[in-house]
Amino acid sequence: MQPLVNRENHTYLYRQVADIIRDMQTNGTLRAGERIPSLRQLASTLNISVPTVKQAYEELERIGMVESRPKSGYFLRASLTVNATPRKPRLAAKALPVSRQQLIEQAYNAIHVPGIVPLGICNPVAALPTNKALARIMRRVMSMAGEEAIGYGPFAGFEPLRRQLARRYLDMDMTVDPSQIVITNGAQEALTLALKLVAKPGDIIAVESPCYFGILELIESLGMLAYEIPVCSQEGISVEDVVQALERHSIKACVFSSSITNPMGALIDESTKQQLVALLEEKQVYLIEDDVYGDLYFGEYRGIPAQRYAKKGLVLTCSSFSKTAAPSHRVGWLLAPGFAGQAASLKRALSCSSSLLNQWSLSEFIGNGEYDRYLRQLRQVLFVNKERMLACIAEHFVAGTRVSSPAGGAVLWLELPKRLDGNQLFQQALPSGVSSMPGTLFAPSDKYRHCIRLSYGLPWTDKVENAVATLGRLSKGLY
Repeated sequence: MQPLVNRENHTYLYRQVADIIRDMQTNGTLRAGERIPSLRQLASTLNISVPTVKQAYEELERIGMVESRPKSGYFLRASLTVNATPRKPRLAAKALPVSRQQLIEQAYNAIHVPGIVPLGICNPVAALPTNKALARIMRRVMSMAGEEAIGYGPFAGFEPLRRQLARRYLDMDMTVDPSQIVITNGAQEALTLALKLVAKPGDIIAVESPCYFGILELIESLGMLAYEIPVCSQEGISVEDVVQALERHSIKACVFSSSITNPMGALIDESTKQQLVALLEEKQVYLIEDDVYGDLYFGEYRGIPAQRYAKKGLVLTCSSFSKTAAPSHRVGWLLAPGFAGQAASLKRALSCSSSLLNQWSLSEFIGNGEYDRYLRQLRQVLFVNKERMLACIAEHFVAGTRVSSPAGGAVLWLELPKRLDGNQLFQQALPSGVSSMPGTLFAPSDKYRHCIRLSYGLPWTDKVENAVATLGRLSKGLY
């Protein structure tokens, strides 16, 4: 048997090492998302120096074949030679009323069909369930709290949880008074409170395009108009586009992502965020930021909420534990320094209070350090799942498909050739036991009819992989 590296060969040793990793990818020994051998492990196996292996890995990282993850090692990335990233849409001509409730109901109903592979729902926690840890904590809380655990909680929220959240903001260089935080029933209620605090029926609300459909449905229910501002799949929203939008329309508030956008998965640059806040404050326009995916970043650092750069109290921050700990607990929060008292009163009028037992359990989950340990593991699982799904899409979907490569979160945005219909693909896949999320849901207009959103927030199994392949096969059939 020939040695893996040949010192007599004219090819540099580090290039031979890089070729070994390429061969492992080609023959299936390594798959997208998997960790490649550590520097020391491969150096020992090949009887070469660690710096030589490191040079090879850095070369592979430079060409986009592997990715270095802090304190975790190097991971094989999916090949994106087949699929380019989605194109940035144009700035909208006018604000539009929203009418998406019927299709949203149909898509949600499909998720709960027995036996379905729910690629349409974004539930990152499903990839690494917390049920055992939270059940253990909840039993302890009920034992400590006694009858108090099943009673009503304070209107503004469980004080220890609010303090825990304030301390977490301190890690992001933000000084937050716990009294400025109102605990809500998920991020959706936080967004509802924020919109009702700063806008009224008929007002124009600027949203990202594509935009999470729950925000569009909320705008529809409040009788407001949505104005689309395009999102770049790599950089997020553009300050220049926001400037143009403010010049053309009387926008009352903007609802934008803080760090990781949904569904594009773009990571917004801190300087862009800072410029955006300064612009909106100058124009006296409110910014409602959706930060539910902030903790699910894949890079070295978490994005900082736009609230950090606010000076006039015009920024309202919405987030929740639904994507990072327990969707069923329905615990979110609104951080609104300029509206703390009003927000608490409005929360009391809308839903009285949030579940005390769930808040208490999550407070313990954070306080004992388990939450942060869990987040580190969850981000790793989601990153691996992302790379695997990208590889499946590249292999099975119709030629010309463009796919986002998110910097965090749990979803991919697919732009299919324009002659295809994402709604039709959604309908055709249901009998095969697969659900997706039609792109039409992510805008008040029909500009994304040829798009779909897929979630990799699931335990990765052959069934999931086959479901993606089924969607790909159906996409070719519709072409």
